[in-house]
Amino acid sequence: MKRTRFAVLLAAWCVGAMGQVRLPEKEKFELYLLVGQSNMAGRGEVEAQDKVEHGRVLMLTKEGTWAAAVDPMHFDKPVAGVGLGRAFGLRIAEARPGVTVGLIPCAVGGSPIDAWRPGEFYEPTKSHPWDDAMRRAKVALRSGVLKGILWHQGESDSNEKLAAGYGAKLEDLVARMRRELGAEGVPFVAGQMGRFEGAAWDEWRVMVDTAHRELPGKVRGTAYVSSEGLMHKGDKVHFDAASYRELGRRYAEAYLGVR
Repeated sequence: MKRTRFAVLLAAWCVGAMGQVRLPEKEKFELYLLVGQSNMAGRGEVEAQDKVEHGRVLMLTKEGTWAAAVDPMHFDKPVAGVGLGRAFGLRIAEARPGVTVGLIPCAVGGSPIDAWRPGEFYEPTKSHPWDDAMRRAKVALRSGVLKGILWHQGESDSNEKLAAGYGAKLEDLVARMRRELGAEGVPFVAGQMGRFEGAAWDEWRVMVDTAHRELPGKVRGTAYVSSEGLMHKGDKVHFDAASYRELGRRYAEAYLGVR
């Protein structure tokens, strides 16, 4: 009986003939919001392995429908490529075999943390980062349950004008997202900006990184992910594809540790 039920559920996860996916029951569909700027969206070169579908790792498309999670998942800019989200989803699916993982890509390249406030318009992408993310998250929540928020951002705030206030804004962001989405205790995971060889950090970047590092000691249910040892794609800003995949796995381990 158990084997029969498992087979039925597995079939429900498969991609249908029309290219759409059948979703599991709501309680078995665990959702993760992917927010931040370009290093969350991903700028890695897409390879064949990034297009391999997994029946229990889905993504919310730009159109608001569910599909198998393949890169590029984000659509903030034409240069979107491999990011950390898919690798995160694969690791969570491995750790939690009884559920389907739903990824909600909402990152906006170049966006400072101030753009992630209600009503804010971000001119470079002609978008409203906060409003768009909340709208997409609420569409996703019709089908599943929010289980985590992943944040990778900070480069645009690493300057003399903005760095000092970043920590308070980050804490406010966590509280607002949890409150808006009705998920007060949902884990929030923040990742470290790339600290690449030959690209020394100034005091402003150190200040923003410190805010990320100190978040778990200030806000319950949060975690920090190191980017130590990861490589850039040649621009000393964005990770390469292999590093994005590793970063995604690190996010997953950090998330599993929070829970």
